[in-house]
Amino acid sequence: MCTSIVVNKKKTIVGWNLDLLDMEFRVSPSDMGVFIEVNDATEGWMPLFGANARGDFVGMPTCWPHDPRSNPTCNGENVIMLDIDLLLQKKTLQEIKKIADERPLFSIPGVTFMSALSDADGNVLHIIPGQGHEYYEKPDYKILTNFSPYKQASEQHPWMGWDRYHVAEEMLKDAPDDFDVDDCFDILKAVAQDVCPTVVSMVFDVTDRKVYWCENKDWNNVNEKSFR
Repeated sequence: MCTSIVVNKKKTIVGWNLDLLDMEFRVSPSDMGVFIEVNDATEGWMPLFGANARGDFVGMPTCWPHDPRSNPTCNGENVIMLDIDLLLQKKTLQEIKKIADERPLFSIPGVTFMSALSDADGNVLHIIPGQGHEYYEKPDYKILTNFSPYKQASEQHPWMGWDRYHVAEEMLKDAPDDFDVDDCFDILKAVAQDVCPTVVSMVFDVTDRKVYWCENKDWNNVNEKSFR
């Protein structure tokens, strides 16, 4: 279970709760970015989420329930590898959008990983493999939790995040023009999880190129990394 938020007011602010169960993770800050890495049994440590110095952000919520249409296809592209390429600045958001426009995107067998991507200009790309993708040019705000925006509440799952989505939307629809880092953390606190625990909460001030994060809901111990 995860929650992704992009807000474009006076500043572009991105928020991300990583909700993770029984998986080893670490936060790795560097001059390239602040990456949340997950220890994969086959690949080792993989940078799957986070912010880079160019101003891109990558979130990858899991879609519940799984949609078998997201399973690998021979003529498609692995959305996870595209996300990593954006995070490591090997591709731009526009290049990934072009790929999504031209050919199918897939996840891994049995798990529908979605993409919540944004760039330095506050543009947003949401990808739901096997279902479709949507591009938003500098929207006022966008939210993605763990349900398919194409299916809405038509399919139920305990971890789909329907409630979290609406909590975040209620807090964002009247957000002030000076919406900032603390405001974004307030939303992340409101949608933090216990059953599938929130292990990292991250806010990216894209305008100022600063990343703030804490682990395990330790809201009083926030780390900071500046790219300027």
